[in-house]
Amino acid sequence: MAKNIFESSDAVRTAQPLRHAQSVTLNGPLLLESGGTLPSVTVAFETYGKLNEAGDNAILICHAISGDSHVARHNAEDDSGWWDILVGPGRPVDTNRFFVICPNLLGGCRGTTGPGSINPETGKPYGPDFPTTTIGDMVEVERRLLDHLGVGQLVAVVGGSVGGHQTLTWATRHPGRLRGAVVLASSPRLTSQALAFDVVGRNAIRRDPHYHGGQYYDKPHGPGVGLALARMIGHITYLSPEAMSQKFEADRLHPRDVAIEFEKTFSVGSYLGHQGTKFVERFDANSYITLSLAMDLFDLGGTPEQLAASFSHAQCRWLVLSFSSDWLFQPRQSRDIVNALIRNNAAVSYCDIESNCGHDAFLLPDDFDRYGEMVRAFIQNLAPVPHPPGVEKDEQHGRTSIFHEHRLDYDRIVELIPPGASVLDLGCGTGSLLARLKHRGPGRLVGVELDERKILGALQRDLNVIHADLNEGLRAFADKQFDCVVLSQTLPAVKDVEGVIAEMLRVGATGIVSFPNLAFHKLRRILAEEGRAPRAYGWFKNQWHDTADIRFLSIADFESFCAEKKFHIQRRIALNTETGQEITTDANRNADLAIFVLGHNPHEKP
Repeated sequence: MAKNIFESSDAVRTAQPLRHAQSVTLNGPLLLESGGTLPSVTVAFETYGKLNEAGDNAILICHAISGDSHVARHNAEDDSGWWDILVGPGRPVDTNRFFVICPNLLGGCRGTTGPGSINPETGKPYGPDFPTTTIGDMVEVERRLLDHLGVGQLVAVVGGSVGGHQTLTWATRHPGRLRGAVVLASSPRLTSQALAFDVVGRNAIRRDPHYHGGQYYDKPHGPGVGLALARMIGHITYLSPEAMSQKFEADRLHPRDVAIEFEKTFSVGSYLGHQGTKFVERFDANSYITLSLAMDLFDLGGTPEQLAASFSHAQCRWLVLSFSSDWLFQPRQSRDIVNALIRNNAAVSYCDIESNCGHDAFLLPDDFDRYGEMVRAFIQNLAPVPHPPGVEKDEQHGRTSIFHEHRLDYDRIVELIPPGASVLDLGCGTGSLLARLKHRGPGRLVGVELDERKILGALQRDLNVIHADLNEGLRAFADKQFDCVVLSQTLPAVKDVEGVIAEMLRVGATGIVSFPNLAFHKLRRILAEEGRAPRAYGWFKNQWHDTADIRFLSIADFESFCAEKKFHIQRRIALNTETGQEITTDANRNADLAIFVLGHNPHEKP
């Protein structure tokens, strides 16, 4: 069955009244960051689940520019919410466990004070006189709402896009109010290209002949065409080139027959016209101007130094997720956030989800099996369910124990690392080594991994892990930021061996490298006598054509390499993993695994 091209992240949203929305008028005026004042603010919101007696099981959901308080269904008879896949009973944001609050933004048009609200000074809608608002103003309204509801410290604030901007603001301005921040498809500020699309959208609204200077509420027609055009422009930015191709290339000259006033020559035209027309039914043009301008004014800094300063007061744990095909809120912008947090030694995990869905990916089910489960694992670790005494936490995630993957090299590496040391594990996989170190005692532990599924496994172990390619360097990490940097069983897959090891010794005081030894006598026999690439032994499990390894090396090879490149070997441990013995005689022949401790040559001038 052909996919409905009109399906989008906006498909479930309607102009129907929000049956479960509540509202409260906050005490006192609101002084705005722009210098204006709102004499009073009413905020619309919806809640899910129950607040516990301590008032500390709450999660705040922040919506994007065109969202509202209806984040999820309240029951089977309720209308769909815009994030049903994430929020609800048994969902990653589990309303059976958490008290979930989602308010409509200040400046919106779904019950919270905005341009369509009555200005008490004139008795008419504010319209264009609604004062300039910022993301900071919106967060202040949310803070007052939480105080009204009796919510203490939040388990987490969760938001994507502009919701991510709110989440960033919560973490930097109210650091004591949240234990975790989940930021999806967001940025520390918009790119100039993204600003340009918003500028065109606002001009389309203002130049609509029915805009009437913003006072159209008592007119028979409002700026529907301008608002639809603004939304059409927005939808282009929400999709990726791949998503556009999948939706429209096969029948590009066969548009759907829909009742719209816009060009329908191409299928993409009927789609955009449909989305724009549908949006006009439920949204206010002045609110679109107000909210898009607030998004455009958001700015945590454009340099690494400015961003590090912006995040310097944050105390929470972080999960930052970007999407590979998002060109509106680009992955590099999420990495800028992550790099600033790394610079501040913050507890942060990051993954750039491989996706064809563009900016809309965080609202769609296509890649939810990965990013949704990452959110679930992160939130569970912020508020873990108590487990019976004697049961390891990993068993709650379906693992036999944190030591389920027994590796002799891990045993020895753990012995080499002093208790309490800060450790960066390169190619950490699902975090088996880091879990052992964490089980032993406190210490700053961070993993770097390229595989999304393994990143999820590490998150389920309550570890901090960064999605990165080692061959691109460790630029996010400062000189000597860690006591020890580990590269365990990853060296054969590294392309730039010299560069990676040099980076290890820049970032860490010492480096630990382990790898299988190709010169082991059993492997030599397989190659010499059978004439076959060694596999089905020990570490060599894959056939030559489907292995991730791009090189094989011996102990002698690595020793020669270190001597040539002047990497100082502090210690070498050679192991026979079959017998569990350390090899001291002819290690290059008799050991199948080697561990090297590298450091800076004490005789070499810095």
